[in-house]
Amino acid sequence: MRESLREPVYFAGALLAVAGCASLAWMPSRLQSQTRSREPKASAPVPMSRTTDGKPNFSGIYEWPKSIGGEQCKCSATIFDRKFFGPLKPGGEPFFEPPTGDPHHDEPRDFCMPAGFPSGMLSAYPFQVFQSKDYLVLVHEFQRMTRIIPLDGRKHHEDLEPTYYGDPVGHWEGDTLVIETTNFKRWSLDDNFYNNPKESRMHSDALRTVERIRWKDKDKLSYNLTIDDPKIFAAPWSQEFQVKARPDWEATGLLEYVCQENNRCPGGKCQGN
Repeated sequence: MRESLREPVYFAGALLAVAGCASLAWMPSRLQSQTRSREPKASAPVPMSRTTDGKPNFSGIYEWPKSIGGEQCKCSATIFDRKFFGPLKPGGEPFFEPPTGDPHHDEPRDFCMPAGFPSGMLSAYPFQVFQSKDYLVLVHEFQRMTRIIPLDGRKHHEDLEPTYYGDPVGHWEGDTLVIETTNFKRWSLDDNFYNNPKESRMHSDALRTVERIRWKDKDKLSYNLTIDDPKIFAAPWSQEFQVKARPDWEATGLLEYVCQENNRCPGGKCQGN
């Protein structure tokens, strides 16, 4: 078995704030008997190999994006550092949304609702990348979040309902993979509300994100994420994160995540074992 995470999973502590019995309510069953900390063992270097079409090869398993210094979450998830934020537009204050007391609103993941993007990408679980000439598929262990990103030059869809993870399309700029995503529902931006319960950070339905992914060195990716939300910010803003490759986790792969199977305490209201 892959060595378990040596950093506590972010929602395990987070749900303690909802109810003590709910803290493990939506963990996969394999996680309830172990602390998911993944203090890295010495891992083999990742060669910066290329695919058959000459592009950098990102296929593999990785830790979640982590901040390069700056503001950190009290939970295990990664959050955005406010020093990078663009100025708020007049009327953009709903970006900072206080809790309402309704658990469906304040922590919808406690009811197995999707984390959405970018919040889900920053959750404290590994993810795996599968790359071909025409697609990059990113599968996150948390909620089995799966993003299928076309690389074949297509444009965004024009006839889709807004979604939690948006409509991504990718292209290459030299050795950097650029992923632009649009068509989002209004949803949470990150887990900052575990730092400050009076300040949930929400993005609007006008959100556009741009991810820039490149090899930083032999075993780390640079993951630069731009937030462009014209209903909230006067200008786009970006933050760079670091992503560590973990080839030593590939023998086990991603663990199964079934939220509802162990969700005995939705909203902190426990229903027994």
